Amino acid sequence: MKVYVVDNGGQWTHREWRVLRYLGVKAEIVPNTLPAENLKDADAIVLSGGAPSISYEVSKLGRIGEYLEMLDVPILGICVGAQYMALHYSGKVGPAEMPEYGRTKIIVTDESPLLEGIPKEFVAWESHNDEIKDPGVMRRFAVSENGIIQGIQHPSRPIFGVQFHPEVEHTEYGEEIFRNFLSLARR
Repeated sequence: MKVYVVDNGGQWTHREWRVLRYLGVKAEIVPNTLPAENLKDADAIVLSGGAPSISYEVSKLGRIGEYLEMLDVPILGICVGAQYMALHYSGKVGPAEMPEYGRTKIIVTDESPLLEGIPKEFVAWESHNDEIKDPGVMRRFAVSENGIIQGIQHPSRPIFGVQFHPEVEHTEYGEEIFRNFLSLARR
């Protein structure tokens, strides 16, 4: 299995790559400026968390809109990757009224294959100034204890976004979330 981790300029990219490698996946980090054509051999794509603010630096997110449109593989957006997904699919994203950092309780509000077998409440690690205010056509499946959208998925394609960071050891069930995502690519 081959998974590309799209680097959105943050500290998280290498952690996501390491988790995938630990799970036995051939993972490769690529810049977000690479044409979608160069990623056609992927079994799945991870859009990394990153430093750009979705509110005023969306151009720093390169070609990820192209990946969402042209690649027919499971895609997981993390943090700014999830925010971009919401924006791409007619949603609204902007500065958080209450930025979340560190430990946060996640509450699962609806079923999602991404969280299959995971308790309805778990602790995750957060690091964001911006937030998804409206998921657009994406369906919400999780929120934080503060009511901020934490999980979204496309209604008909295997495209998922999470605001929290499943790649860090402080997030409960993070490895299981990655396993669930990878199982979608194996179907």
